[in-house]
Amino acid sequence: MKSRRAHSTAPSHPRADATAAALAEVRAVYEELARRPVARECTRQTRCCQFKLNGLTPYLTRGEALVAARGVRAAGRKQLPERADGACPLLHPQTGRCMIYAERPFGCRTHFCPAAGGPYARGEVVDLIRRLEAVDAALGGNGPRMLPGAVADALAELR
Repeated sequence: MKSRRAHSTAPSHPRADATAAALAEVRAVYEELARRPVARECTRQTRCCQFKLNGLTPYLTRGEALVAARGVRAAGRKQLPERADGACPLLHPQTGRCMIYAERPFGCRTHFCPAAGGPYARGEVVDLIRRLEAVDAALGGNGPRMLPGAVADALAELR
């Protein structure tokens, strides 16, 4: 009689598991934000994405940057396009649309855009900010960084 052996799987790498869990938490924060009863509707006008013109650039935690970098890779890119106009490097150079809209960072979701309803009050999202900060700490981040550099470094890390 043949004995039945359980298929063994190679043990997963603890660091990879921790990163996967951290990225899942970032996505869970984004999902929780979407369920909040705050009147918002992004109309994708991309005015808020014109960093040089509006003088505001989102800051990302390490977890957010990794999620964004994976979105950039899923869009078929290995690096961020150069933007001489000072716009967000996540805007597609030809279409002007966000290449990673579904994976866009927290700051892009809660930003100041008047067309979307203005900024969120910090008190409405402070619990979510703290969760993103906890992920940053778990991943060895040093706090939020400006979007272009944070995403570029995360892309380099994915190589």
